[in-house]
Amino acid sequence: MADRITHHLWQDTRLFTLAFPLLQQTAQPWEALRSLGEFIRALGKTLPADEYEQITDGVWVARTAHITSSACIQGPCIIGHDTEVRHAAFIRGSALVGDGVVVGNSTELKNCILFDGVQVPHFNYIGDSILGYRAHFGAGAITSNVKSDRSDITVCIEGGQFVTRQRKIGALVGDLVEVGCNSVLNPGTVIGRESVIYPCLSVRGYVDERCIYKGNGNVAPKRPSQ
Repeated sequence: MADRITHHLWQDTRLFTLAFPLLQQTAQPWEALRSLGEFIRALGKTLPADEYEQITDGVWVARTAHITSSACIQGPCIIGHDTEVRHAAFIRGSALVGDGVVVGNSTELKNCILFDGVQVPHFNYIGDSILGYRAHFGAGAITSNVKSDRSDITVCIEGGQFVTRQRKIGALVGDLVEVGCNSVLNPGTVIGRESVIYPCLSVRGYVDERCIYKGNGNVAPKRPSQ
């Protein structure tokens, strides 16, 4: 796995996501999303039956998860222990959702990895993205996964550029990141762990770890107490 990117994002993928083997075998983290559906179907067949129930074709749900009757879940999908899927949530395939996650009211997931403890609780869209341990999105915050001209997406980090040759990539979000209400993470955005995004912003490119992004290039390092 590309340490240059991931060390800014996730402290320990082995502990906080079932996607660890998939992430470990890919050269860049966004490449894991290409084969996520296939990985979920293979992994689901190995999950212990006393912990997970296969509720329909390609969908495995932990027996301690709480799924409201109005939610729509399409496979392939795995939902972890003690996760809550709330009213009118729409999970439309290739979603690996960890333990203790909140997928909230009218939130939509598509082709994404949510580490343990992630909260996307109100009107969020998470597509072609990876969200780290205990990342939290405010109401209406979304990932945008396609450029307006439909061209391939470039991921930027530390002044370097990675040409992905992929037309759909949302965001790579680090552990303990806070994204403010109604903010948009544009295609290929990378948010380093423990950073904060102010509300109502359009974010693109790379935000370093432990920073506060205030918009218009105004980025401040977090103080130790923050």
